[in-house]
Amino acid sequence: MAEEGLVTRVLPGLNAGLAPWSRGNVVAGLTVTAYLVPQVMAYATVAGLPAIVGLWATLPALVVYALMGSSRSLSLGPESSVALMTAAVIAPFALGDPQRYAALAAGLALAVGVLGVLGSVLRLSFVSDLLSRPVLVGYMAGIGILMIDGQLDAFFGIDTEGEALLEHLGQVITATPTASPVVVGLAAGTLGLLFLLAGWFPRLPGPLIAVVAASAAAAALGALGWSVPLVGAVPQGLPAPAVPTIPDAGLELFVLGAAGVALVGFTDTVLTGRAFREAGEHLDSATELRAMSAANVLTGFFQGMPVSSSGSRTALARASRATSQGYSLVAAACVLMVLLLVAPALSVLPRAGLAALVIYAAVQLIDIGEFRRLWRFSRIEFALAVVTCLAVVLVGILNGVLVAVGLSVLALLARVARPHAAALGFVRGVPGMHDVDDFTDVAEVPGLLVFRYDSPLFFANAHDFLTEARRMVADRQPGLRWFALNCEAVISIDSTAAEAFERLVGELQEQGLTVCLVRAKRELLEQLEPSGVLRAVGEQHIYPTLPTLVTEYRRRQSP
Repeated sequence: MAEEGLVTRVLPGLNAGLAPWSRGNVVAGLTVTAYLVPQVMAYATVAGLPAIVGLWATLPALVVYALMGSSRSLSLGPESSVALMTAAVIAPFALGDPQRYAALAAGLALAVGVLGVLGSVLRLSFVSDLLSRPVLVGYMAGIGILMIDGQLDAFFGIDTEGEALLEHLGQVITATPTASPVVVGLAAGTLGLLFLLAGWFPRLPGPLIAVVAASAAAAALGALGWSVPLVGAVPQGLPAPAVPTIPDAGLELFVLGAAGVALVGFTDTVLTGRAFREAGEHLDSATELRAMSAANVLTGFFQGMPVSSSGSRTALARASRATSQGYSLVAAACVLMVLLLVAPALSVLPRAGLAALVIYAAVQLIDIGEFRRLWRFSRIEFALAVVTCLAVVLVGILNGVLVAVGLSVLALLARVARPHAAALGFVRGVPGMHDVDDFTDVAEVPGLLVFRYDSPLFFANAHDFLTEARRMVADRQPGLRWFALNCEAVISIDSTAAEAFERLVGELQEQGLTVCLVRAKRELLEQLEPSGVLRAVGEQHIYPTLPTLVTEYRRRQSP
């Protein structure tokens, strides 16, 4: 029984009723395949790899997630942000050698997977919550801008060498007069067709139709004597398993880059899964971390690249009425047939067409509507999104990830460092005690200050806690007799805050006030035990509820 439980926990797909033969899963699998084949090939070129590597990475990712994932509709495989990060991580180590570059991409996938497995063992799946929504909006917008910049050479049929965004844009502007009209026309036509299909025929496999049309146009132009750069020779068959390459020199930087890829990939996977969660479906972040990690390990050994979730392919699966991850198995079978039977035909894909597909996907990442919503909701969150976007664009993807995490943590600290503080009183006709600032017809108990501080107490808000408590005490003098801290939101306390609280208790008692604790949880009392707070307050002044506090106060004040 224990073994069965372990298998169910590690391979939940086995008991999920995959049913790849069901009509909904077959239709969804075929539809997703038509969309993903050109898309993952394009993302491989974003990573600086041969287009076929995108398919090599997709095959194990689809199978592993079908068996190990917790979402019925999530699609795993190469994705835009991870592809761009892959290029940023391995380029300094490849030294311009294409073969070493491809081997390092597989090594990066392995490193991402191993770090994910380690994170799963250490139960670090909570890190998916480190990137707040505003930061993710800005991060994805920055990724979109960099993706567009990276495809401008192929889109215009020019050759530039600039790496930094501003430098490269300057070179593109300078080289624009030499751009190939044929290539630009082909790329622009493909991009226009993608937007047209998405707007008018959203259920059709737009990327497949657009890329097929671009290939036909390239063939026609070639017959007329116009040269259009193509993807070139594509190997047929499956990649041979091989031990991925891990660099010896600079290993620390390589691992740091892999950690950044793992964080972004895992966060994107969890957020995408939550966004498409169905009624009654439970998305488990620990299960998602195991699935993504295993997929990356396997794709590393099969000469692939790092993988993550795809929002567009997941949405397509849902729209096609996929009932389970059986659709991923159908898609994997289709990809397998493409690799075994159709791969050579992919060599006629024009690079400009793939560039248009990448730019189309990049535009979807720049969510102007979300920036507008953030502006209306909170200027601070809007600023977080803009700063994150600028950080990704100007200081690079990996540094942008660090900035994104740092900004998310700072935003959290800013909220809990200056939380709301309130005095509580009674409102006629409303049960319980309430914030006196929330009502006009409210009355505090004379001589009793019930002080509520809406945050755990720790070093960042210890001074604010003291300041707010002193202010409210001063506002009620003379005549104040008891000070009661409502610990409803104070679920924990660190040593800095405990020392500040002990100092406050001493000050208030010197003023002749009785200090009480009310609604304190057992864990908080255990944390306060080593300090002098509980001894100073006294066990007789620790109350389980507000009514018992008020009743006891009134009893003691009655003549």
